[in-house]
Amino acid sequence: MRSAGVDLGYPGERLGLPESGSGSITGWGRRIGALVIDWMICTWFVVQLVLRMNPAESPWAPVAVFALQYLLLVAFMGQTFGHRLMGIRVAAMDGGDPRLLPVAVRTVLLCLAVPALIWDRDHRGVHDRVSNTMVVRM
Repeated sequence: MRSAGVDLGYPGERLGLPESGSGSITGWGRRIGALVIDWMICTWFVVQLVLRMNPAESPWAPVAVFALQYLLLVAFMGQTFGHRLMGIRVAAMDGGDPRLLPVAVRTVLLCLAVPALIWDRDHRGVHDRVSNTMVVRM
């Protein structure tokens, strides 16, 4: 990546991660793909089919289901269904699985959307930086 003639390196280089392959920082395409998959599962399958709720009448329901599934799956498995299908996972900065409290903070900020849209050169959004996590390839 170059900015004003300065080579800033590849995403994750400052963190000591490889440029590509397993353990490298995930690109935006995979992250957005995982988010769309998780959102569809929460909205169409859980809210509409299982809970028999209309998301237009209860707009809070998909967000609540998304937050709950995200918190539980990332805290205990390191990834959601969408992450798994896209070949990515959430990792603590030491490379291990993130703890429950950082995942809870990350989930709240992710549900607010705006913190996830503000990111640095290592593709870490505000929600990643505050929770001391990163999203890497499996």
